[in-house]
Amino acid sequence: MSPTNDQNEILSNKNSMLSHDEIEAIESWISQMGKYRFFKTAKQKMLAAKEILNLKYNMIGHGNNRIVYDLNNGYILKIALSDLGIICNTNEYYIYNNCNEEVQKHICPVMEFGPSWIIMKKMDTKMQHVISDYTKLIELKLKFLKFGIIPIDLRLANAAFTEENQMVVIDYGLFTMDIKNSVFRWFI
Repeated sequence: MSPTNDQNEILSNKNSMLSHDEIEAIESWISQMGKYRFFKTAKQKMLAAKEILNLKYNMIGHGNNRIVYDLNNGYILKIALSDLGIICNTNEYYIYNNCNEEVQKHICPVMEFGPSWIIMKKMDTKMQHVISDYTKLIELKLKFLKFGIIPIDLRLANAAFTEENQMVVIDYGLFTMDIKNSVFRWFI
């Protein structure tokens, strides 16, 4: 997957939150990522990525497809751990920049994007969930569907709340606005 002109423009942006060395470290990991495709666990792959990346930031989470760092400036950095992770980053960038504004206020803002990484606003995820949160989640799912977004993997673990108690989805990499999208093909 090669970067678009918009992606290259962001990568060459001198105001990027990432340094040239940090972008090179990410590119180095991505060029080696295939060697770790068959690691037994996501944790093993994450540890290999963390060592190769050698970033100065604190890692605050990871899944099967991405590793997340706190940039200590109100933003987080998600780096792909797999081909699906690259697709998820691309998907979040695309959805955020192309969805209806009624939906956009319910998804975490994207600040910068590169071919295998994305920077998003940091949201507070350390909240206790109550029954009403499940109702909000169902209402949010219906809103996404109303505006043509299939919210694959929408769950409380992928949501956070603003100070105004508005639910915001922080991981929408598996959502799709198009059933022909490469994310959707992973599930059929």
